[in-house]
Amino acid sequence: MGTTTDGLEGTGLPPELLDAYDDFGPAMRAAHPGLLASPGAAAFLAHCATQGKVRATKRWRREAAALLAGAERGEEIVRVLLDGMAGQREHPVTELSPVTGGGRAPGIASEANETLVRGLLWAAADLGAEWVVPAVGGVALNAATGLGGSGGTCRNGRIATSAVGVLGEFGGAQGTQAAQALGRLKGPVRNRTVVKGIAKSLEAVAERSGLTPSMIRERAVPSFGLDARGIRDEPLGAYTAALSISAPGTASLGFRGPQGRVLRSAPKSVRDEHGQELAGIREALKQLRALLPVERGRLEEHLMAGTRWGRADWEPYYIDHPVTGSLARALVWEISWDGGTGWTAGLPERTGGGWALAGPDGTAVPVADGALLRLWHPVRASSDDTGEWRAELVGRELRQPFPQVFREVYRITPAEWETRTHSERFAAHVLRYPRVRALMVERGWAGPQLGYFSEGQETRMLRELPRPGELHPSDGESWRAGFTLALVDQQQSDGGLAALCSTGRLCFERRRGLRGAWERADLVDVPERARSEAARDVDLFIGAASIGADPQGGGEDLDQDGDGEQEWEQDGDRAYDTYWHDWAFGELTESARIRREALALLLPRTRIADRTELTDRWLRVRGELRTYRIHLGSGNILLEPDDAQLRIVADPTPDREAVFLPFEEDGGLLSVILSKAFLLADDDRIADRTITGPVRRTG
Repeated sequence: MGTTTDGLEGTGLPPELLDAYDDFGPAMRAAHPGLLASPGAAAFLAHCATQGKVRATKRWRREAAALLAGAERGEEIVRVLLDGMAGQREHPVTELSPVTGGGRAPGIASEANETLVRGLLWAAADLGAEWVVPAVGGVALNAATGLGGSGGTCRNGRIATSAVGVLGEFGGAQGTQAAQALGRLKGPVRNRTVVKGIAKSLEAVAERSGLTPSMIRERAVPSFGLDARGIRDEPLGAYTAALSISAPGTASLGFRGPQGRVLRSAPKSVRDEHGQELAGIREALKQLRALLPVERGRLEEHLMAGTRWGRADWEPYYIDHPVTGSLARALVWEISWDGGTGWTAGLPERTGGGWALAGPDGTAVPVADGALLRLWHPVRASSDDTGEWRAELVGRELRQPFPQVFREVYRITPAEWETRTHSERFAAHVLRYPRVRALMVERGWAGPQLGYFSEGQETRMLRELPRPGELHPSDGESWRAGFTLALVDQQQSDGGLAALCSTGRLCFERRRGLRGAWERADLVDVPERARSEAARDVDLFIGAASIGADPQGGGEDLDQDGDGEQEWEQDGDRAYDTYWHDWAFGELTESARIRREALALLLPRTRIADRTELTDRWLRVRGELRTYRIHLGSGNILLEPDDAQLRIVADPTPDREAVFLPFEEDGGLLSVILSKAFLLADDDRIADRTITGPVRRTG
């Protein structure tokens, strides 16, 4: 792609400003020729194009402010160009680097336009207009999310780091907006450098306000005009648009007609006569759907951290908040009246004067001034108390936004007492490396890649564990977990990256203060909640990425040689066949044991209760033709009495009955197991020959 002539566009800009080595420059020139030709525009943009660093100096910013003030439409230029970059899609960008030798690579900006946008971002930092923070936040989100919208490779890391740095410059009302924008970035952004920048900017905004970063974030959550019930009604002529949130955090938009009839889509009269208002409420729905997962993740971090609130913060920012409250009201909370020594648990219930926490025995404790509140965690509860809460949730059919009551707990084992400084309970598993790395990055773990290159034989993935939200970053201790992965040699690879990896040790490190050094810690010294949460992460990664989790034996050829045994073959050998079999039919993990407890509560409520039996590792289902055993850890099925494997790809939605699932959406392994159980209980009605063949075969 070559440069374009400014005469055809009438911008008056030299070709090196908004150049044509990407799609961004030509698009902006074509869309805003008059604006870019306005007096002072070229001089201001030429100065912006000199900002090649992450942070701008005071001298650079003073000169930028003077040139911006001298440009006739300077503020408008900054706004439209930042909005353009926030909406710029990735595309092949021409590289002129002497290191790479030129060529084309995916991105959103050429090197020159990248520098120009960084200058525009820092020029915006000194503007007080309402549009500034949303515009900078939009650029940060677009640039920082990975190629294709996911992963740790930013669309443009340099633009992203500058945008995040600018967000850390704001204070007052703009600081609240910036905290909101930074909070939204914490979910989708995976790049380690940008994530560190987000944390640093949140700390900077919080320090100006005298609050912690957590407090700043909770005060910045928008309501989108929803009332306390989580509903927003917008009259649109004869119809009413109803934007709402239903538990446990699902946003929807419906339309009520004059006779009260509810429609899922906007009627033609609304589209024709109220298009602008309709577009606004649809945009609110889009933003609300993006915000709910962020708030779900933030609440789960508070559960992991053990954050405590007073009533003055808990009520407006959590339980009464139209958005956050839709999630918080489905969680079990604890209240303390003695400064945090004794705690009483309950589900939030409205009372005449406010809120109370109701226990499973029907008693309720009012929430009044002087109380401390925190999220209940099963690691602090007895097995009897946890069992009561699980039965209560199933009895109420209350689905939680994330597993809390049905949360796995990992206590120190005798073997871990012996190893002292590390845990090997998750060692020696064989995992699909691309899958496990993606999952780990999604949960905040980071580390070097594994692959067929120098130093790619082993990696240590690290996650800094959430801290209590009421603590200033410089107070108390910080903890992080480290989990070792090693390359498993396999011929297939993707660009030199590993296809398979093996697991090693789980270790913990402690840091005192904000900038202290990380030091290895004994397992017994790690707070029990932090240790359990890190172990839970690792167990879930293994459950999702293990080659044993695939009923097809890791996706390779399954060979059934007539003896009823399935063999996973890789490159002509059976190197992992034993591991696959042990995982697919072996002892249950902690998450599988939780699944077993859930089934013990759910199955008696179904019509197939008299056809099922739970054993130590299996759900045993008696059909009309055969009896089956479904493994509670993998979902794999064995036929009785010969233990031949039966492979079924079942619909994960058990729609033969409306089966309530207390801690996962349809599509999780619990729903898959239930779906298979319903199918096999009616095995005489199955028409699929790939199933009926093995089922009807005898001997």
